[in-house]
Amino acid sequence: MRVSAEPIDLLIVTGGPGSEHDVSLASAASATTHLDAARYRVTTVILDRAGRWCDASGTPLPRRMEDLVRLIQRADVVLPLMHGKVGEDGSLAAVLDACGTPYVGSGVRAGAVAIDKHLMKLLASDAGIPVAAGVLVDGREVSPPFDPPMFIKPNTEGSSYGIQRVSMVEDFAAAVAEAAAFDPRVLVEKEIVGREIDIAVLQMPDGTLRVGPPLEIIVEAGGFFGTAEKYDGGATFLVPASIPDKAAIRLRDHAEKLFRLLGCAGVARFDFFLTDDGGLVLNEVNTAPGMTAASQVPRMFDADGLPYPRLLDTLIDTAMAVPRVADHPADLLEHAVDRL
Repeated sequence: MRVSAEPIDLLIVTGGPGSEHDVSLASAASATTHLDAARYRVTTVILDRAGRWCDASGTPLPRRMEDLVRLIQRADVVLPLMHGKVGEDGSLAAVLDACGTPYVGSGVRAGAVAIDKHLMKLLASDAGIPVAAGVLVDGREVSPPFDPPMFIKPNTEGSSYGIQRVSMVEDFAAAVAEAAAFDPRVLVEKEIVGREIDIAVLQMPDGTLRVGPPLEIIVEAGGFFGTAEKYDGGATFLVPASIPDKAAIRLRDHAEKLFRLLGCAGVARFDFFLTDDGGLVLNEVNTAPGMTAASQVPRMFDADGLPYPRLLDTLIDTAMAVPRVADHPADLLEHAVDRL
C-alpha cells in the first residue's frame, strides 16, 4: 500500500452510452461514498448516453480529445466503473492504455473477449471448462437450432438485458428479434438446470490471486436471474454458498484458470451453474462486475474478511503496483479460431 502525505489523485470514469448507464452510475456513487476521503482526491467524469463527456454534475466537458487525455494523465490512477459497452468491451481500456495512466481492472483483450459470450465460451470449452450447447444467430432467424427450453441472449449485452427463456417454439422468433435490438448477434443456448453459483478472483498488489467464497443466487421457482431480479430485489444471495467440497475446489480451479487464460486484472466474476449431478457449467464472465456495496463481488469478499472500502483500496493499490502486461489477442484466439 502506498504511504504518502499527499492523497492519491483518483479519476473515476463512469456512465456509458449503453443500457447499463444507470448501473454504472450506481457503482460509482457507492464507491465514492466508501472511499477514504483522507487517502483519495476524487474526480469523476461521466460518459452520458449521447456520448458526451461530462463532469460529476453532468456539465459537458470540452469535446477535444487532448482535453480528455490531459485529464486522464493528471490522475495517479483511474477507477473505471462503466459496465457494458465502451467500459467493459475494451474500448475504454484502449484509451487508458494509450494515455499511460495506471487503471483498475482488465485490459483490452480480456474485456473484448469476455463480453463476447460466444467467443468466451469457445475459449472456455477449449480449456476444458463445460459450457451450455449454444449457436450464434442473427436477428432474422426464425427456426430454433434445437428444441426448447432454451435461452435467447444478446451476444454482448450485460445485466441480463434482452435475455428471455423460450419454452415454446412459436415464441422463438420474437425472442430473437427482441434480443437483436440490443445486439444483432444473438446467442441461443440450451437451458441448464442447476443452482446459480458465482465466484470472484481478486488480483492482489503482490500479483497473487485471492479467490472469494462462492455465492449462491436464489430466485423464485421457475424464474431466472434476469434484469428485474438483479436490481429490484427479486433475488436472495447466500454467501458462502453451501456446496460440496469437490465442487468448491473445481469452481476455484475453473475461475483461476479463466482469469489467467483471459489475462484479467483487478477483479473478475465468474458465474456458473451447479447441476444436480455435481457438474459445473460456465454461464458468464464479468471483467467489470457491479461494484455497489450490495453487488455480488463486494458481498463475497466482505464474507471473506475484506470489507468493501478495503476491497476498493486493494483494487487501486494493485493497479498502481502491478505492471500491466501487453495484450496479444492473436495468442489467445489461436486455439479457438478453427471453431468459429
